[in-house]
Amino acid sequence: MVTAAGTAKDADDDGHAMGAEAAREAVREDGRAPGGRPPGGGPLPRPLLRAAVELYLDLHAHPELSGHEHRTADRLAARLAEHGCTVTRSVGGGHGLVGVLRNGPGPTVLLRTELDALPVTEATGLPYASTTPGVMHACGHDLHIAAVAGAVAHLAATRDAWRGTVLVVGQPEEETLRGARSLLTEGRLYERFGVPDAVLAQHAAPLPAGTLAHVPAGGPPLMAGSLAVEAVLHGRGGHAATPHLNVDPVLMAAATVLRLRTVVAEATAPAEQAVLTVGSVRAGERGNITPDHAELSLTVRAFTEEALDRLAAAAERVVRAEAAASGAPRTPEFTVTARSPALRPDPALTARVRRAHEALLGPGRVLDLAGSAATEDFPHFASGGQSGPGGDAGPGASAGAVPVAYWMLGTTGAGPWRTARAGGTPVPPNHAPGFAPDVRAALPVGIGALAAAARQVLDPGPAGSPEAAS
Repeated sequence: MVTAAGTAKDADDDGHAMGAEAAREAVREDGRAPGGRPPGGGPLPRPLLRAAVELYLDLHAHPELSGHEHRTADRLAARLAEHGCTVTRSVGGGHGLVGVLRNGPGPTVLLRTELDALPVTEATGLPYASTTPGVMHACGHDLHIAAVAGAVAHLAATRDAWRGTVLVVGQPEEETLRGARSLLTEGRLYERFGVPDAVLAQHAAPLPAGTLAHVPAGGPPLMAGSLAVEAVLHGRGGHAATPHLNVDPVLMAAATVLRLRTVVAEATAPAEQAVLTVGSVRAGERGNITPDHAELSLTVRAFTEEALDRLAAAAERVVRAEAAASGAPRTPEFTVTARSPALRPDPALTARVRRAHEALLGPGRVLDLAGSAATEDFPHFASGGQSGPGGDAGPGASAGAVPVAYWMLGTTGAGPWRTARAGGTPVPPNHAPGFAPDVRAALPVGIGALAAAARQVLDPGPAGSPEAAS
């Protein structure tokens, strides 16, 4: 993923598995991000960093799945209100929230963070590991929330250095690719809170902690477009001892999964990047009963809308053909449940943000990033969430109308990074049970990166009268 190497300075040599108290105490006395320049012309206050670490530890220990992020939203809303934001809850009908920090007339910048965790059983051994069975913050969304809260705290404390409005969006259901469009369309985000001049976000990645990474100008999309599919294969249930009377959907599903694995090779050119993954197969309850249906969950990833459409059509053709070959009594169901276009950060905005990050950390800690088959629903913020069934802008939409910038935040401690580079144990990636960010090195940089990027959009200088800042 990364095309330039970096080093994870000032991280623990033994890795990132610090204790909770050690993590709280690990911020430097002067409040600077490890190895970097202080954002905004001054160091991050130690109480600010400690509060951000405590929020991170609490969220990591209490993860919530997509659609159930009520406690997480509560914690973020409380922090935003503490720093002077007006907070609106239940935006979009779920647990989405918006915080508004006004500081006189000027541009509006939107900072997005996700709220949801994943159905992964944590295996980090951390003392602040998940206390929710089978649920884990395995994608760093807890780190994103803590960084956004810290950035807002820093911006609120330095109001004399900028003018404008900061919108903070706590987005639920990112992992299902449904949350952004729900906020934007059902929640009428831009209608209610104004169209921002720029939207910013960052994401944890298994890069050296203390580094940031941007896609180069003119390079490929930062992330692939994606669609999520639920397929239901119908059989005829019965006793396991009478297979001749049944139509086995388990066997049908197995054949379908194997054939689906050939779709990319058969439906794309060799130079075209695409991925099709069957992530879940569900069928039956007991070994002596043939069930009456099987369910498949799959994702398709590609870098063009045409490729997504072509792969989806090929996958549906396979599902229907295998059902017919098995003598299914009913036509299978094939439902696209979510879709997101490829993520293409705005080049001009990205260049400004990158310069700010290089001033913050030094050029050696801001890396070049190659395109990834990972996917996000963040691109919907560029078009206001308006897209038709094929992913193109629908009526009233203005695709690319809002500039967006998106970068990666390194999370891997020096010890694990050096071990992996030497051919040892690989760094656990996002979505893995062992994913454990080095909070000491990553969180201060994440706070500084967001604050510095926001200042590239906001007007500089004092906000004027106290009345203007209300």
